[in-house]
Amino acid sequence: MSASSEALREGLLGPLGELGVDVEDVEVQKAGRRHVVRIVVDRDGGVDLDLVASVSQRASELLDSGPLAEEVPGPFVLEVTSPGIDRPLTEARHWRRARRRLVHVVLTDGTSLDGRIVDVPSEDEVVVATDDGTRTLARTDVGSAVVQVEFNRKDDDADEPTGDEPADAPHEEQG
Repeated sequence: MSASSEALREGLLGPLGELGVDVEDVEVQKAGRRHVVRIVVDRDGGVDLDLVASVSQRASELLDSGPLAEEVPGPFVLEVTSPGIDRPLTEARHWRRARRRLVHVVLTDGTSLDGRIVDVPSEDEVVVATDDGTRTLARTDVGSAVVQVEFNRKDDDADEPTGDEPADAPHEEQG
């Protein structure tokens, strides 16, 4: 993260946190005569378009005036987005938000496993169900982990929100 990106991230954490989001990343890239400021936000239950609009408005206010305006000289394009499926699971909140999802985990000892996140009982542990049984992993033993895409997911709790959609998203019954 560049100095400008880090300063923006620090300046946005508090004000955007008041809107109930975690600032996952801030990028500033030069695009011709302009800059592109990309802010990645997330929260438990997911991010919907109304929240993205609120975050965009607040971030724009902060970037247009005050000390943050100096961090992005000249015209800029503001993009507010949520993390993609390919985001590495690096924080306990990432694991918690991916609960019940299939993951590929590479451990620090070089071994790997595929399984479904069952629980995140603490900041330091995750519970993953594999074909060989349930394993509790210390997060310090995880080298890398990413959610796997499932196109035909069979879910015993299909009526419960998975964290991929806002809790107030409409539910359609299949007949």
